[in-house]
Amino acid sequence: MTARRVVAFGGGHGLSASLRALRRCAPEVDLDITAVVTVGDDGGSSGRLRAERGGLPPGDLRQALVALAGDHPQTRRSAGLFQHRFVEPAVNGRGATDGLTGHAVGNLVLCGLMELLSDPVAALEHAGAMLGTVGRVLPMSCQPVGIEARVRGADPDRPDEVRTVTGQHQVAVTTGRVESLRLNPDAPTACPQAVEAIGTADWLIFGPGSWYTSVLPHLLVPELAAAIVASPARRLVTLNLAAEKETLGLSVADHLAALRWYLPELKADYVLADSKAVGDPEPVERAAESLGARLVLAPVAVTDGTPRHDPAALGAALVPVLGADR
Repeated sequence: MTARRVVAFGGGHGLSASLRALRRCAPEVDLDITAVVTVGDDGGSSGRLRAERGGLPPGDLRQALVALAGDHPQTRRSAGLFQHRFVEPAVNGRGATDGLTGHAVGNLVLCGLMELLSDPVAALEHAGAMLGTVGRVLPMSCQPVGIEARVRGADPDRPDEVRTVTGQHQVAVTTGRVESLRLNPDAPTACPQAVEAIGTADWLIFGPGSWYTSVLPHLLVPELAAAIVASPARRLVTLNLAAEKETLGLSVADHLAALRWYLPELKADYVLADSKAVGDPEPVERAAESLGARLVLAPVAVTDGTPRHDPAALGAALVPVLGADR
């Protein structure tokens, strides 16, 4: 049986959880996995490298590569190296910082490969070979983008004031309510290989992840949005387990409404959610139906009570969905 081609959209920990879950679908469902990753990060190590060296922020790309790293002991060690983050060195018994402090090794490797090869897709393919990845990682655009949001109440002393919050990190930690989102530039060129993957996919998967800074940005890239709408693939939305700072005040159903707000032509086939996180399923079922989708409830959270997806449980929930015939 031919492998089902899956394209997963997102960034950061949410996309990593989705990719780890998709790997768990084997051997019940044979999947050919492509991750399409946001390139708006401007915080931490990625933000420093982006500001100092230019090019794509590598952090979310690194996390996707590591999530797809092969199981051979050597590639697992390489994946661990990619995730290793330099800490403050001890100098004469006292803590001190240097240029490496805070950087993940994999971020530096990707930055070096992108400079060496002058092609982020070739750099990611080379890094994927180093890690023995079982899928492909692509940027949503080969140029870095900025994320801007119009936020009401960003200043707690002026709760009714709407102001522009600039930068992925600032949007992610805002204490106000995001009212609109845009990219800078507002029409970045899509990665051609990502557009091609969408056009030949059997499944498109959105979420989990930070809704405004990891999931929705893909819908604001015109070529990606057009490819998503035109793709013959079925579509699955995986909902988050809890609101984040950037989505405080947004109900579970509101998350689905936001997808339609930014891409009105978007249709979906399934919405996957954790039954405990959903609470009353009725408004979520209605929101799913507005996308043309069926709501599937399953226990997909880790058992320690924290709002994190368990890759094994999420993978088990994905198997009957992705394995179903049309």
